[in-house]
Amino acid sequence: MSHAEETLSLAAPEQPEASTSSQAGDVPVLPLAQSSAGRVSGKAWKPPKSATVRSHLPEGVKTKKWEERMEKTKKEQAIKKLQQELKQEKEEEIKRRREVTLERKKALEERQRLEEAKAKMGARRAARLRRKMGRTKKINH
Repeated sequence: MSHAEETLSLAAPEQPEASTSSQAGDVPVLPLAQSSAGRVSGKAWKPPKSATVRSHLPEGVKTKKWEERMEKTKKEQAIKKLQQELKQEKEEEIKRRREVTLERKKALEERQRLEEAKAKMGARRAARLRRKMGRTKKINH
């Protein structure tokens, strides 16, 4: 026997089969599954998993008929589309009002600027005329 075979035989001793005798009550004794390293997986001790019970399912999942769910989805989409259109119209109206206000403001500023320029030009012309009046022969004589 080689050294590797000896360690295997020492690490994994033979276990007798499960006995169903009622030595300690009517509890059957199960043999432990051995791994290559002589250890047993802990998973065997965990309870088996089952499906999760969900008490609060969404309405769409509870509905049995596909057509009903699709109708509901279509209605919701139509409502969302209508809300989006209304919101967009409202935004456009606000934007239009803003543009009108800005145009009025610009027009008013332009009118004021033209009036000021006109007054300035009138003052310049009057000053020029006064200077010119001072140079005439009639006044100088």
